Parts: sequence; C-alpha cells; structure tokens
Amino acid sequence: MKLTADYHTHTVWSDGKNTALENAARAKELGLQAIAITEHGYSHYFRGLKRKETAPWLEEIEKARRAVDLPILTGMECNIRGVSGLCDFTEADYDNFDVYLAGIHVVIRYERFSDRKIGFGGWLREKFHVKPSRSYIRDVTRAYINAVEKNPIDIITHLNFMCFADAVEVAKCCRDYGTYLEISSKKEHLTDDELAAVAATGVRFVINSDAHSVARVGDLKLAEEQIARVGVPLDRIDNIDGRLPHFRFAEFKSRR
Repeated sequence: MKLTADYHTHTVWSDGKNTALENAARAKELGLQAIAITEHGYSHYFRGLKRKETAPWLEEIEKARRAVDLPILTGMECNIRGVSGLCDFTEADYDNFDVYLAGIHVVIRYERFSDRKIGFGGWLREKFHVKPSRSYIRDVTRAYINAVEKNPIDIITHLNFMCFADAVEVAKCCRDYGTYLEISSKKEHLTDDELAAVAATGVRFVINSDAHSVARVGDLKLAEEQIARVGVPLDRIDNIDGRLPHFRFAEFKSRR
C-alpha cells in the first residue's frame, strides 16, 4: 500500500510545528502526488486559523507552491458547531479553499450553549468513562449527518474521536452524499468492530496522517495496520496506489 496524497496536515498557523513549505517538501520527498494544508477551523478558540490570517496564510502556501513542484491544496478542518450541522465555512470562504474537511472538536464556539454537549460533553464522558446516553448518541449522530447533508464536505475527520455517534448511520450518509470517511494514521478513532461495520455500508475512505509535524507527513503505518486487521477492501480507499479521490467540494464550486 502506497499513499498517493495526504489531505490532512497542519502547520504553525494552527497547532502544527512546521511550515507549509516544510510539509510540502517532505511530501515531495516521499513521492506523494499532492498534499493539503488543512488548519483547524475559524471557530476553534486556541488552535484555529483566524479569518484575518487567511490572506497571509494563502500567500505562504503560494510561495511554497513556487518552491516545490507539487500540488499543494488549501484546506480547513472545519468544526461541526452544533446539532444543526453548522460548520465554520460560509459560502464567502469557499473561493479561498480547495478541500473541505470537518470534524468534532472540543474547545470551539458552538452554535448554541446547548451544543456544547456534542464536543465538550463527549470529552467529559470519555475522560471519566461515563457511558453515553441514547439521547447524546442521537444528537451527535444528527450533528454529523446534518453537516454532511447541508455542506459540500469532502472528508469527515476522526469520526467518534472524543465523541460518540452511531458510526454506521454517519457512514451511510457519507456514502449517499459522496463524502469520504477518514481512516486516521494518527489515532484509531474507530474500534476494529466499528470500522468493519462502517466498511460494510459501502462508504469510501481516504487515509490521512493528520500530521502536526513534518516527520509525520505521509505516514500511514497505524491506518495500514488497522485496515489489514479489519480487512477493509483496498479498492474502497481512494488515495492509495496511484488513485486520487473525487471531491464533492470542487464539483460544488464548479456548478456555482
């Protein structure tokens, strides 16, 4: 298994340790065909890219493009901010970005006070080993599904990391809307049994490093080990062995 492109990497503009140029140079060294620079979203209190920083961030990526002969995509790991599926992007942001990732994080500006349960509430349950309630699982599942239905999201990142949803129902929605599920090589966010059940829905996957340092760009070791254990069909992973995914965000923008 060989990674074709890494669509989830961070730089010093959010909580990464390296620059876009350093990440891209490493991707080029590894023989990747593309890399995406995907900072945390605007609503993240401490680790997110700020809107006023978007222009200089884009300029830095453009300089990296000129320095490294490799496609460098601009992206954001947007936050799902509430049960309604609200994410960080507005349509006014779309022209600045090539790829649209979204996930649930903890310390963000939630849409409503009650929406803290989907991120902060999940963190508390995990930290104190409290079994999630049916209503909590229902609400988090609905947050993911609404986000996918209402936004042209390319990739859902680390599904069920520090939160608890019905992963199969989320996967079915992603399958139907053409959104990829990420198999993270940073952390196993789904158990082997959960990944097997998700794969059985027919959803398509990408493997990403979620690299926060240049040393992890292009890393697929942890994901590769879990995929082998579970038996996920390799032909359903669209960024390995020379294949490139078909992203819905680019298609959506082409129709505007």
